[in-house]
Amino acid sequence: MSRLPSISGRDCCRVLEQAGFRHVRQESSHIVMRKDPPFCQVVVPDHKELDRGTLRAIIRQSGLSVEEFCELLKK
Repeated sequence: MSRLPSISGRDCCRVLEQAGFRHVRQESSHIVMRKDPPFCQVVVPDHKELDRGTLRAIIRQSGLSVEEFCELLKK
């Protein structure tokens, strides 16, 4: 299992945008990102630092692997 980086919610959204997601709306401190097709929706908390379990769940829901996510983060 790869080690997850410590990133903010905004950085996570930036990586998801590189993976084809778009910002749909923001409700309070939660950003809703969506990808079509196939339909996939992910909610990202807009926090200064995401918990590792939360980040892992976001990556899993997005359909990316941890390695793919880390590669997009480096770009």
